[in-house]
Amino acid sequence: MSFVPDTGAEAFLALSQFFVNDSTLGETLTRVAELSCEVGPADMAGITMLVDGKPRTGVFTDPEAPLIDESQYDTGQGPCLDSFRLQRVYRIDSTADDNRWPTFAGDARAHGILSTLSLPISAQGEGLGALNLYARKPSAFDDECIERMIAFARHASIVLANSQVYWDARQLNENLSQAMRSRAIIDYATGILMASGGRSPEEAFQLLVRASQRENRKLRDIAAEIVDRTARRDSPERSE
Repeated sequence: MSFVPDTGAEAFLALSQFFVNDSTLGETLTRVAELSCEVGPADMAGITMLVDGKPRTGVFTDPEAPLIDESQYDTGQGPCLDSFRLQRVYRIDSTADDNRWPTFAGDARAHGILSTLSLPISAQGEGLGALNLYARKPSAFDDECIERMIAFARHASIVLANSQVYWDARQLNENLSQAMRSRAIIDYATGILMASGGRSPEEAFQLLVRASQRENRKLRDIAAEIVDRTARRDSPERSE
């Protein structure tokens, strides 16, 4: 059994009992950000991640967090980005004195943030993002806090990796189900064309393909239209 520090123990427990199939990936990320503020003495938190191929603060506990982060996304320089890229922990004890990321430090200070902590989130050696904590007092994150947060980030990485796997698998299952439904409709339409015109299976299918290309519509939609039209024509109400 792994050691869980007393400080923020309830947050660790909540994270370990988090069921990813009950929540979307976005909800899972938001919950991780919220719990991180209980483990570390943070006033707000955000998670830097790729959004449409670009690093952004995907989720946050306070609307000021993405505003603080905006300058580093514009300049390409900041502790959140470096934590994401290099998979390292970065701490700013005083945004008034730190010279490594002056633009970011200045923006953070303008929003009343005097110290920050950024930790990598990864799974199986792949960086998933960076967890960023912000405090309104200087030197809020001591060495003991960093150890707690490193342990928390590891737990969060597992939860997020499981969530991603779950939703990827669910999406794959939905795609396969859709493909099977489409295949059934196409086969049905092919059978209708075979019966109505004395065509072979290949000839009937190619007729669907040519109609799809000519009308620039999906093959499934062409097939569904044929099936629907045949069903309406053969319905008892219409025959009366």
